[in-house]
Amino acid sequence: MWKDNIHFVLVEPKEPGNIGASARAIKNMGFSNLSLVRPFREFDEKKVRHSLENSEARWLARGAIDILKNAKIYTNLHDAVSDKALVVGTTRRTGKRRGVILPVEDGIKRIMDLANHNKVAILFGREDKGLFNEEIKECGFLMTIRASRKAPSLNLAQSVLIIAYELDKTGRERYGAGDSIEPPQLKLVSHTDIEGLLKRLKTALKALGYIPKGDRDLERKIMDNMGFLLKRAGLTEWELNMLHGICTKIIDRSQGMLE
Repeated sequence: MWKDNIHFVLVEPKEPGNIGASARAIKNMGFSNLSLVRPFREFDEKKVRHSLENSEARWLARGAIDILKNAKIYTNLHDAVSDKALVVGTTRRTGKRRGVILPVEDGIKRIMDLANHNKVAILFGREDKGLFNEEIKECGFLMTIRASRKAPSLNLAQSVLIIAYELDKTGRERYGAGDSIEPPQLKLVSHTDIEGLLKRLKTALKALGYIPKGDRDLERKIMDNMGFLLKRAGLTEWELNMLHGICTKIIDRSQGMLE
């Protein structure tokens, strides 16, 4: 079922109640995958499990204790998204360094185009600070939920519920009441595969002179935008291998010219 490929990832949530309420929201809409990255800023998984078991998280997860108990806990974001084909962030803030930001309705459509055969991570940031710029770089695109200008910031669990609801609604509108999506879809490579390609692309672009030596600001800008592009579009295995092959040719030719 496509819903099994959707992973809700809470990055450094501070409030146990928000975690419990998020677990309940996920289950309400028929989803099951909850991941926590350093909840309570804690690295020790045993301490995290104990805190979840003995706090309002359990009370607010009523009816979804299984989601809470089975939540995956990570010490860093990279590990949480490494096997995902698409990583999508949520935000209320805009800015050039944040890449493509879509209304939630449009973002959900993109997710649904891939969800049957690809793992998708949806990131939710800290209650007070959201996602940091370094975490935004892991995302192919961002989604934002329209809200009043007078009170634009939503509670973490509210945001999770809205995204889960929109996913479920769009799935029903497209494919009926069932949870299975039948039309064939592209199988994309993982987040880790794209990170590896970006390293090769940087080497190739430097060999071409497209990234000038010593210009760290331009290098960061080029590679950040290249990352947004590839993570937003996704790559098949054939496309990944093709781009690696192009990088190899560029690097080999550049080295040959220097010899």
